[in-house]
Amino acid sequence: MQKTTVFLPKACLQHRYIRTRDTSHIVERPERLRAVNVGLAAATARLEESADSNSGPFKTEGADELTEALGKLQLSGSSRAQPLDKVPVTFVHSDASLDLLNHPAVKFVHGDIEHNVYLENLKTWAKDSQEKVNKGESEIPDGYSQGDLYLSPGSLDAIQGALGTVCEAVDAVVAGATQSASSSEQQQSNQAFVAIRPPGHHCGEDTPSGFCFVNNVAVGAAHAHFKHGINRVVMFDIDLHHGNGTQSIAWSINEETYRKQLEVEHGAPAGKPGLQVFYGSIHDILSYPCEDGKAELIQAASVSIHGPHGQYVENIHLKPYVSDNEFWEKLYPGHYQRLLDKARDFIENTGGARDDTLVFVSCGFDASEHEYPSMSRHQRKVPTGFYHRFAQDARKFADMYARGRLISVLEGGYSDRALTSGAMAHLVGLVDTGDIGVDQEWWNVPNLEALESATKKRRGGRPSQTAPSEPWLARTIELFALMDSSHTIPTASRTPILPSSRTLRERKPPSSASAASSKGRSSKSPEQAAPKPGQRPAHNETSTVSSSGSESDLTDVTSGTLAEKEGTASTKKLPRVILKLGPAPNA
Repeated sequence: MQKTTVFLPKACLQHRYIRTRDTSHIVERPERLRAVNVGLAAATARLEESADSNSGPFKTEGADELTEALGKLQLSGSSRAQPLDKVPVTFVHSDASLDLLNHPAVKFVHGDIEHNVYLENLKTWAKDSQEKVNKGESEIPDGYSQGDLYLSPGSLDAIQGALGTVCEAVDAVVAGATQSASSSEQQQSNQAFVAIRPPGHHCGEDTPSGFCFVNNVAVGAAHAHFKHGINRVVMFDIDLHHGNGTQSIAWSINEETYRKQLEVEHGAPAGKPGLQVFYGSIHDILSYPCEDGKAELIQAASVSIHGPHGQYVENIHLKPYVSDNEFWEKLYPGHYQRLLDKARDFIENTGGARDDTLVFVSCGFDASEHEYPSMSRHQRKVPTGFYHRFAQDARKFADMYARGRLISVLEGGYSDRALTSGAMAHLVGLVDTGDIGVDQEWWNVPNLEALESATKKRRGGRPSQTAPSEPWLARTIELFALMDSSHTIPTASRTPILPSSRTLRERKPPSSASAASSKGRSSKSPEQAAPKPGQRPAHNETSTVSSSGSESDLTDVTSGTLAEKEGTASTKKLPRVILKLGPAPNA
């Protein structure tokens, strides 16, 4: 039976937002990994329960048995990972890392021929981030998005750890498939899920954007090519947003390989085969990076080309649906499965099934029905079961064309429920369940609510100690406690922010005493007088409030504090206005 390995890199928790104390609008946060781990633990508990269903009711182990079972979850290094007994899943807490400036795959994707300008800049930005913030400056240079990019001193370790873990997963999957073909062992590592951050599919060769600083999947593909002789890579991208960076890199790789093929056809000596990439994406054409209507981004997110110029790209736009029946009976088989059909065409047109093929999934969960409404504003969603079904179909595709070798890498997904439910369904789909039954109700709303209640954080980040009512929930908590390390995230050092002297506008009508005391002061025009409750403030007293609504962000656009200005304006009597009406029309 094939085995699925889940890689949990420790370093990724170090990528943190340090610009201000207010993180309410930061959706790409370390706690994302906690929510993913809850889903992975729940998926494993459910599979174990189902595997045990033929031999009696599911029970949690006693103290000694539990210690022995959980000891098989690797906790200190990557080399001693062992599978669980009841399901073909292995968890690896990875310490893998690499050097951005001295790794061939990273330099191939993000480097320059003469000088690694972008990579060196990225290291400098992360190294100097705290100093910049302490000076009141942004750690992200001018010219790059300040809203969806941020760095901290630990970000470099997170980025290098994420890339190192993807490459580690490539090594494990390629070696596992090779071993299974030459031995009679029952369990080999053929599929992997890599839970990393920051994500990568918006980053091009030297263009960080959309929370992404390096392209994790593209580097993994290049690593597979250089180290393992993988010459064909299929990339499926199921994030809500188009992976413009991945497509751009894939285009450049294919362009170079195509040029070399033409040179060989015209007499140049044949060298090592170049890498060929199929990139296929299912995404919302109305969302980032296309939401501003830029022609080049919309065109790129709509390309369908298969063969000409050596390019293999398919883009499929998400569509709204009104019922689950419509989604599963019409949209999925008639629209979304075209991604798999085009990938099959790529395989057939480039030599058929061979041993030099690897499949990647850029796995974003932000198209989930449970994503934040602010993130999924255009109602282009998928049911949670999509992540299970697509994982199954991608695994079958890999079994047929890539000897089962598939690596799924975390991309987007921001609400806890979207991440938990998506990770749960996706892992169940990746696992070769064999005779283990799978129930789609595992990720329905009542079960998700029970899961959220059982794993709710208490002080220190650990899950709640409330005894769960269901055995699978108890097992989930046991697994999660050994998998997750998000409670170890250190408190970020922040530049002290002085308390604001600004106060909210006084809405009470002035008392007679205060009205009397205002006599003799200079008066304002009616347009400058304080507004009544429910009215908008006057133009020269307009204030802005940040999305967090914190008082320290309440700012007067003119000089002086709101309290100072309101001390005079709120005590003024409004001038009396008398309207004289003419005679009635019928008079």
